[in-house]
Amino acid sequence: MPLYEHVFIARQDLSNAQAEGLVEHFSTVLADNGGKVVDSEYWGVKTMSYKINKNRKGHYAYLRTDAPAPAVQEMERLMRLHEDVMRVLTIKVDAHEEGPSVQMQKREERDHRRDRR
Repeated sequence: MPLYEHVFIARQDLSNAQAEGLVEHFSTVLADNGGKVVDSEYWGVKTMSYKINKNRKGHYAYLRTDAPAPAVQEMERLMRLHEDVMRVLTIKVDAHEEGPSVQMQKREERDHRRDRR
């Protein structure tokens, strides 16, 4: 099955438990349609570059999935209809990277940064 990465932004006035509940909800939608969530991360509340629906901040969540295209389309459709989800981004990838995403790594763990002098 194809591999995908999804990032979505939920409204800032949700609690952390509600935002993580959205991740579980969309994971079950994907599982019901024949896909599976390989990994999920909750990135927390972050400030956005510009306002979306009068919100300056949002709850960011990240999913790595292994699912057929119709399952992903159904999950995206439900995300776009959900009133708490402001933005959705889905990318098809060739392979999932091992370990945590770059967003969750500490600055010292990122080995591709050069010494600044």
